Amino acid sequence: MNKRELAGKQVGEIGFGCMNVSHAYSGKLSEADAISLMQKAFDAGMDHFDTAALYGFGANEVVVGKAVKDFRQDILLASKCGMTGVNGKRVIDGHPKTLHATLDTALKSLQTDYIDLYYLHRIDPDVPVEESVGALGDAVKAGKIGAVGLSEVSADTLTRAHKEHPIAALQTEYSLWTRNAEIAVLDACKSMNIAFVGFSPLARGFLSNTFSDVSELEPKDIRCGMPRFQGENWQANRKLYAAFAKLAEQAGCTPAQLAIKWVLAQGEFIHALPGTRIEAHMLENIAASTIEVSGDILTAADALINYQTVKGPRYPAAAQGDIDTEEF
Repeated sequence: MNKRELAGKQVGEIGFGCMNVSHAYSGKLSEADAISLMQKAFDAGMDHFDTAALYGFGANEVVVGKAVKDFRQDILLASKCGMTGVNGKRVIDGHPKTLHATLDTALKSLQTDYIDLYYLHRIDPDVPVEESVGALGDAVKAGKIGAVGLSEVSADTLTRAHKEHPIAALQTEYSLWTRNAEIAVLDACKSMNIAFVGFSPLARGFLSNTFSDVSELEPKDIRCGMPRFQGENWQANRKLYAAFAKLAEQAGCTPAQLAIKWVLAQGEFIHALPGTRIEAHMLENIAASTIEVSGDILTAADALINYQTVKGPRYPAAAQGDIDTEEF
């Protein structure tokens, strides 16, 4: 796999988003199957694994810790704090005391004495970002984390945070159908030499044709409540996918590979972070790194699927209120 810099390390440009194995989507894996999948991903060349305190309300970090313990020193391990599960509900808390406690739990769960890249998962509106980032900077000094990252923030928030403590990476949803980062964040990352990690490069399964209708998903799958997967929005977006699949066929690759290739083509400082529960999909994702796709195909994909052609907002109103990213 081709390499790019992230948090001071050269790692594969396509990482493994671990959320899918135990959180948010349909078809959670057993612990044994999740461990096996992540170990196979490492054997196939993946060396960037990303989890969070929120995922599985702590269970995801535990299973990731078990999966990577035998090759811990050979990977970049990333996790997140500032958003956790409390009594079955998602809670955003950016107070330093809470962040330090969450980090200590993560270190234990992940069976490690340091985490290479530790993100503030969400901005707490009641805590200045400088205060939260300052606490993570103290964790760097203590040797508990290697670098500080932010997730789902605006360029302005990123700039303020970076003045408090160097930010190594910003993680935000980024794909052909979610382009908010293009408003200002990508330029800000590039100008400050901050890596950008795009999660959901496959548009939450839309660009890999994982399912044809939300009725196929489990009721608790988060996509069931996302406007782009509903009613007339979904019918219009499915037509975009049909045209996109034809482009992939012309390119000689799968739609998923074309989607990942497009993300990576937007800048050398950009990493793609897809997630999956299926080994064949994981191997398909890895292969996207080395396939060749013409500029004409990438340009056509860009023109076909973008914020002007995709129907429906990214999140329902309640979830949208929790993020700090710019909006079109």
